Amino acid sequence: MTRDDIGKEQRESLLALISELADLARSETLKWFRQPQLRADNKLADGFDPVTQADRAAEMALRAHLARFRPQDGILGEEFAAVMGESGLKWVIDPIDGTRSFLSGTPCWGVLIALADAQGPFLGVIDQPYIGERFVGGLGQAKLTGPQGTVALRTRETQALSDATLSSTFPEIGTADERAAFQRVSDEVRLTRYGMDCYAYGLLAAGHIDLVVEAGLNAYDIAAPIAVIEAAGGLVTDWQGRKPGENGQVLASANPVLHAQALARLASAI
Repeated sequence: MTRDDIGKEQRESLLALISELADLARSETLKWFRQPQLRADNKLADGFDPVTQADRAAEMALRAHLARFRPQDGILGEEFAAVMGESGLKWVIDPIDGTRSFLSGTPCWGVLIALADAQGPFLGVIDQPYIGERFVGGLGQAKLTGPQGTVALRTRETQALSDATLSSTFPEIGTADERAAFQRVSDEVRLTRYGMDCYAYGLLAAGHIDLVVEAGLNAYDIAAPIAVIEAAGGLVTDWQGRKPGENGQVLASANPVLHAQALARLASAI
């Protein structure tokens, strides 16, 4: 099955299911957020890549729900082994994107859930449980639901880097060469903000910022943002203008004009 095979009835079913999954993840993660019993294990021998009880509990709950209602689909998650499906569709899950933020008590972390076929992700949710904001994109939807109600997602039409707002988790991530490339873009934009994790992609889709530049990402970090941003009119590639892949580099932009300018700066610095 591909996205082209999904009819109206199944589309509504999938939209309802991804909402159920996001609700479930909210419940599981908020049990642990800013709680004294929260603990983190380090997944790296050299460095710090934390995982908490909340990460594992949320992903287990999502996998159990999918096993019940979509057992034919594959699953790719951050914390547990991949599940091979038979339908041609795959759910891509990051139970807490921004575990460092989660540990620090800051509300920029989020839950990422996407549905993909062989062409890539076509339905995604970026959910921030504590703030109560949910960005949904794909299958005819592009909306933000939160404390201020429901509004349509639409990226900005900013045409020049000098007028753009950029977000990133640099300099925490990336190689020295990647940091130099990022700096070439940052030096030209009007404003650079740091450390918002997946929340930055939601803000880009909602028309509040223009660019996100990242490195060192995995498929589960970017699948949902791709679907949400594309549904809102933006685009996401690697630093060479290709689909994000194994190199971990990501450039998300509000529009093609701005994207081309940022790509030129990234390429010239590598």
